[in-house]
Amino acid sequence: MEMATGSNQVALAVDIGGTKLAAGLVDRAGELLWSSAALTLVERSAEDIFGTLSRLLDKALKASSLMELTPIVVGAGCGGPMVMGGEDVSPLNIPSWRRFPLKRALQKYCGLEAFVDNDAKAIALAEAWAGAAKDTKNFIGMVVSTGVGGGLVVDGKLLGGEAGNAGHIGHVIVEPEGADCACGAKGCLEAEVSGLSIERRIGMPAEFASLEERKRAGCLTGRAIACSANLLDLKLAVIGGSVALGFGSVFFASAQRELDRLACLDFSFGSKVVPAALGEKAPLIGAAAVGFSGLGIVTLGD
Repeated sequence: MEMATGSNQVALAVDIGGTKLAAGLVDRAGELLWSSAALTLVERSAEDIFGTLSRLLDKALKASSLMELTPIVVGAGCGGPMVMGGEDVSPLNIPSWRRFPLKRALQKYCGLEAFVDNDAKAIALAEAWAGAAKDTKNFIGMVVSTGVGGGLVVDGKLLGGEAGNAGHIGHVIVEPEGADCACGAKGCLEAEVSGLSIERRIGMPAEFASLEERKRAGCLTGRAIACSANLLDLKLAVIGGSVALGFGSVFFASAQRELDRLACLDFSFGSKVVPAALGEKAPLIGAAAVGFSGLGIVTLGD
């Protein structure tokens, strides 16, 4: 990643997930200077959810004034699927947001140009900018949290795809006769290892999952990564999100074992799975990277 110099200019960063909403201020060096979060409350209406987000934005704008910072762009990471550029978003874990005009809503509310991308693609940008994939030209960045998503960097470029949804590893089939997924298929990675799917299976929040459940989540994630490594000639997977990071070493060791077992081609053998280096900061730093990228300030360089 290459970053232009800056002083008090910041991105107003927004992370939209099925469990929580967050807003932050990130400078042009990739430092998260301020942040605040609130529960998503997915049972509420589309307007109520954006109302919660707008209150976070108000707090962020007030903080920027007190800190003598100048927001120059809004960058947002949001669960998918979505129309290219986030003109309309339909995150599977927020039922009331179907074709919600997120980009236009953010621009109107903040009075700044806004750029929106998939939240997992945003994390991939963050890790390439200032994290575990810095100076890496080929990798997949993943989120294993309330949902499961991914972003692909191939030959030094973040892949978009026909509608901007490339890298959606959460809908790789890992158990052909597995659980029903919100997308309509069966056995998707998201339907098996997301926080919501684990909660449905064990009858309590994912944080209380047994050792075997944590190993299973890692194993199935490694299976999906192996498919990606074999398909796209990747040697690295960087994973963030509350489930992956919360399950910790058990999850990552299981993922690595399954990856070692299934990535057997000369070019995929030896592929690695590592935790996102930016931890819980990655979604907001990634959202800022989406915004700065839209302005041409952050670029994936050779």
